[in-house]
Amino acid sequence: MKTSQHNDLDFLHVYLISDFSRHQTTRVKEQVEKALQGGVRALQLREKNLGPKELLAQALELKPIIKKYDAKLFINDRADIAKIAGADGVHLTETSVPAGEIKANFSNLIIGVSTHTKEGALLAEAEGADFITFSPIYETPSKIHFGPPQGTHRLGEIVKSVHLPVLALGGIKLNHVPEVLEQGAHGVAVISGIWDSQDIKQQAFEYMLHFGGVTS
Repeated sequence: MKTSQHNDLDFLHVYLISDFSRHQTTRVKEQVEKALQGGVRALQLREKNLGPKELLAQALELKPIIKKYDAKLFINDRADIAKIAGADGVHLTETSVPAGEIKANFSNLIIGVSTHTKEGALLAEAEGADFITFSPIYETPSKIHFGPPQGTHRLGEIVKSVHLPVLALGGIKLNHVPEVLEQGAHGVAVISGIWDSQDIKQQAFEYMLHFGGVTS
């Protein structure tokens, strides 16, 4: 496993992406707190079914819990909402406003960019992104429209082509973590791997163990 050159971004080792619409029976704040208790230190709020007003309300509701655990909150696609909510960063897609524009106007935000090709990864780096996700690594329903799984070898190529932290995304089950770390990934981005667990806190803890457990 490659040693991290990005110690200031170690909170990204397990980057948990929200998908609350799948679990309407549980209170969102309770779910998030369980993941934080398990050691997760970065949450991306990605609720595409919410309008801007609802997204802001949810971000404001989660911010005190995130702060309590000294974790980071990212808002998907909306730098304006991230700024208003006092979030730490924004996560951009390939069709979002370019990272360079966000850097120029929201200089305090940490910027992540979703990528699916080497060209996309290089562009995100050139635009000034702080980190990227690369997907899909394994088969997963949430990324099916991005084509077939790219596999760990392709992930390794992306890691070598950029100087940014690369987070592996797409079907990253617990047993896959060592494989992607061997390819030099800085961390893993997870949705169902944690949220679908019967014990969110324990599952988050198991993911964190691959990075030495909770560091803060």
